[in-house]
Amino acid sequence: MEAVTTTKVPGTRKLFSGKVRDVYKVDDEHLIIVSTDRVSAFDWVFPNGIPGKGIILNTISNLWFKNIKIINNHIVETNYKNFPKPFCDYPEFFQDRAVMVKKAKRIDFECVARGYIIGSGWKDYQKTGKVCGIELPKGLQLASELPYPIFTPATKAASGHDENITIEEMKKALGTDIAEKLAQVSLDLYDFARDKLIKAGIILADTKFEFGFSEKEIILIDEVLTPDSSRFWDAALYKPGISPVSLDKQFIRDYLETTTWDKNSPPPPLPDEIIQKTKEKYEDILQRIKHILG
Repeated sequence: MEAVTTTKVPGTRKLFSGKVRDVYKVDDEHLIIVSTDRVSAFDWVFPNGIPGKGIILNTISNLWFKNIKIINNHIVETNYKNFPKPFCDYPEFFQDRAVMVKKAKRIDFECVARGYIIGSGWKDYQKTGKVCGIELPKGLQLASELPYPIFTPATKAASGHDENITIEEMKKALGTDIAEKLAQVSLDLYDFARDKLIKAGIILADTKFEFGFSEKEIILIDEVLTPDSSRFWDAALYKPGISPVSLDKQFIRDYLETTTWDKNSPPPPLPDEIIQKTKEKYEDILQRIKHILG
């Protein structure tokens, strides 16, 4: 299988290409979102993709969208054969890796829920004892479980790194009611997914959600609870104080930290063995999630 890193459909309008997804306009009310096999890390897209990665991400998201009842989502159609022409004529781009969705006005904040201290949260905690303004107990170790899950929003940068902010800053931008609703829904989704995933031997360390307005209703959009948007740890190997064995994109980040790449210039291709190992991790996650969600 060749990696699908670009898509092009004659007679259609591609609105933009993100780090992983291509978005096409269907009409004034609908979009088609394609999960390509592109790989990004440290805000760079790599020259080579991971064959089948987009199919895995799309399948995982669709399983969660189907099972989440806490909030409505943007999904209209998951079978490319039911897409309007000419999209349905291009299985090489759309089969199993694309969805047709309701157009929504995106809320430009990353809604992150954390149950464990790791990543940027760990760095903030080491400096200030807080994450996004939330004071945490003293003496936490790397990857410690938090006393309770916390909501830690971030700005959604068009390029470069997202910036962690406090919920008070989010309230100023969106209004108290909307910010508090996003926080509560994010935590409810985290609780739901955490309880499901642990049955498959997976710890959900943290995850990000994206939301948008469909008319006046807040709905869940983009991807959800994938290894690109979440930190999944192998529960059997988890131990506080050490960097956990990941079942997600962290594997690529860890590899890159061992290279001479400076993260400020276009990256070199990923080695074949890293591509293969990452694919195996994603396939493992897919099978475990299929087992718990059906």
